[in-house]
Amino acid sequence: MKNIALVLLFVISANTAFSQEIIPLWEKGKMPNSKGMKLNKIEDRERITQVDNPSIYAFFTSKEENTGAAVLIFPPGGYKKLTYNIAGFQLAKWFNTFGVNAFVVMYRLPTSPDLVNSAFGPITDGQRAIKIIRSNASKWGIDSNRIGVMGASAGGGLTANLATITTDYAKAKDDLDSVSIQPNFQILVSATISMKQNAHKGSYEALLGTNPDLKNEELFSGELNVTAATPPAFVICAADDHVVNPLNSIQYYQALLKANVKAALHIFPQGDHSIALRNNPGSTELWTTLCEAWLNEMGFLTKPQQ
Repeated sequence: MKNIALVLLFVISANTAFSQEIIPLWEKGKMPNSKGMKLNKIEDRERITQVDNPSIYAFFTSKEENTGAAVLIFPPGGYKKLTYNIAGFQLAKWFNTFGVNAFVVMYRLPTSPDLVNSAFGPITDGQRAIKIIRSNASKWGIDSNRIGVMGASAGGGLTANLATITTDYAKAKDDLDSVSIQPNFQILVSATISMKQNAHKGSYEALLGTNPDLKNEELFSGELNVTAATPPAFVICAADDHVVNPLNSIQYYQALLKANVKAALHIFPQGDHSIALRNNPGSTELWTTLCEAWLNEMGFLTKPQQ
């Protein structure tokens, strides 16, 4: 019996072992843009292709090292899957090492059969996640004015959308309706930003479909929606990226520059579409050092006065 109990404990805790807490995005029956279907999570090789319960996986830094900053990480996967470990949990643990609280968001994919309007699944869940972190900021030792968003590839496209779209799609007729959806900084890695010029075909079709509303093309093209109110940005990519055209990052940076938004752009000669936390080729290995230095330079890592 003791051995059986230990096995059961392992099975129950397996999904939570990587994070300190799992926070559902929506109360039961109150999730917008939903048909009310009950879905099962579909996962293979640390990649989720169907999200059953949109959630936030929380990785809190130690109290002694806490800078008060927080970042929400949106895993990549071409809007067809969520590569949540290598481009989610691992990044979250890295942020923790220099005092940043990190939250990995398991958002609904536009391929979900439960969505009424498939293109708006990711942005709705992303905005809701920002509201949840901001509404709990005081309790978690977070500065509500130092909450950022990060993503790679399609997760980077969603990051750009969260930074540039000002319409609140996450209203649920609850206490969070009045909480701001605006992030305070953004970090984009090899991001699929444009749904117009230089769009990544796979991400485009997964998000917008094969017969898209042209208004949605513009809405989800971050480079077209940058304003002076867009938060500061750290943008990186590789010149030899054969999956997502580096012009996505260049166009976005140009829009940020034109709007006088504080931004940094680093285009490394190598890395293709595989820029990771570690083991990158050549100078690409420096991106994490540069990112931390940029966050510090922008004042996001300044510890609050005791």
